[in-house]
Amino acid sequence: MTTIGLIRHGVTAWNKEGRAQGSSDIPLDAEGIAMAERVAARLAGEQWDVIYSSPLSRAKMTAEIIGNEMPGVPMVLDDRIRETGGGKIEGTTEAERIEKWGANWRELDMGFEPHDEVISRGMACISDIQDNYPGKRVLLVSHGSFIKRLLNELVPNTDLDQGVDNTSVTILTLQDEGNHCSLYNCTAHLKAVDA
Repeated sequence: MTTIGLIRHGVTAWNKEGRAQGSSDIPLDAEGIAMAERVAARLAGEQWDVIYSSPLSRAKMTAEIIGNEMPGVPMVLDDRIRETGGGKIEGTTEAERIEKWGANWRELDMGFEPHDEVISRGMACISDIQDNYPGKRVLLVSHGSFIKRLLNELVPNTDLDQGVDNTSVTILTLQDEGNHCSLYNCTAHLKAVDA
């Protein structure tokens, strides 16, 4: 049994502007850094054995901030957990896409990374984690679209339709008899400070 803690990176300027990020390397903004510090404080009191992170700076910065609260916990950068490639729409807002390609732009070939390729690389990473860290607790810092796709693959036939919020925590237990999601899209660490 391996436990995976899925963490979405903190917020970026492009998130706020509604721009598709995909594989574009956009850093955290000041609020995103503060959000990462909050999730790091939350996770600091828990036992985690290793942190895997997408190499894209918004995820890597989030993982480094978390890692600063966990001395001695190693961090592994893994390109297989980077965000889904957004093709031609990266850097654009919905309004810009409609203006450029029309209201039916989703029906056009925009050069998105194929779903099967995203799942293939994500599941290969999960398989390696299960082989290398059996019985361990592994944090995986990644991206919204990637996490949602991976969750739907790992925990099929469950109601995980909403997206995942910035710095949300999702906990999965991977077991031979079936995977279990015990916590989904939790942002209690953000609400506690805002209250």
